[in-house]
Amino acid sequence: MKFIFITIFPEQIEAASDHSILKRAKDAGIIEISCINPRDFTTDKHRSVDDSPFGGGAGMVFKPQPLVDAIRKAKEVLPYAKVIALCPGGTTLKQSMVVNYAKNAQDMILVCGHYEGFDERIFNWVDEKLSIGDYVVTGGELPALVLVDAVSRFIPGVLGKAESAAEDSFATGLLEYPQYTRPEIFEGLQVPEVLRNGDHAKIAAWRLKKSLIATYHLRKDLLTAEQLDMLEGRLHPKMSKTQRRFWEEVRSELNEEH
Repeated sequence: MKFIFITIFPEQIEAASDHSILKRAKDAGIIEISCINPRDFTTDKHRSVDDSPFGGGAGMVFKPQPLVDAIRKAKEVLPYAKVIALCPGGTTLKQSMVVNYAKNAQDMILVCGHYEGFDERIFNWVDEKLSIGDYVVTGGELPALVLVDAVSRFIPGVLGKAESAAEDSFATGLLEYPQYTRPEIFEGLQVPEVLRNGDHAKIAAWRLKKSLIATYHLRKDLLTAEQLDMLEGRLHPKMSKTQRRFWEEVRSELNEEH
């Protein structure tokens, strides 16, 4: 996939993408990252990309002309790319969206905002508005980098192990289970026995239990109505003995933590 950042701080993008997994993916030709600076399309000697808002108010607003011309230039390079503006008023990014972006493999033009926001007319040249959460940061570069990093993980060849992305938190709809590595005992704290016995079925069941419990404690909104019923003791009468035993074990562990 190819990503073009429309940004007045290209050095921020270049620095962040020149390390770790993104750098390896770039070096391998799996992804391409480049920047276009709206200041290169300004028409005044100060190269101004912002101006005061009509109607008054604090702060400045991104002018439409430099950004729209930058988007047009990016479209010459990537004519079929999706144009995404990173802004607080956009749809909140979810893991399912990340997976779909990677699966569709459509190139992206990422418009990074600053100041008090965009001139509203800019959105006539935008396909989608995205936010990474219900908070405000100083510019759109970090949210755009978060998007590219998240999407890149699901592009074949980017990660060393394809299953790594599939097992991440949110990939299954649940938070991830606890992870451990060597040494087996660290300052009196031991790796759970189930992870040391080599029984993969028991390990899978343990991990699912821990994911359900973590999600219940921290992000109940991610649970299905059925999962929530089971975790709160409302067991379905038609479930098998194996299913009933599993959920009773989860409930028992959940109660022990209170």
